Amino acid sequence: MTDTLMRAPAVRLATGYSRSSIYALMKAGKFPKPVTLAGGGAVAWRSSDVAAWIAAQGKQAVAA
Repeated sequence: MTDTLMRAPAVRLATGYSRSSIYALMKAGKFPKPVTLAGGGAVAWRSSDVAAWIAAQGKQAVAA
């Protein structure tokens, strides 16, 4: 099974977070790091990483 890549607009839509919030979470080590695409000028996130992060957020909310 191949993992698809999500660009920032798709990640924002999937998470409900703004771009700045996503990058702040990444800086804090609380959101998956993106991969750099060919040419180095763009990044994308693995859909499996984003899905796992979303699932973990639900588990944390239930545990709280």
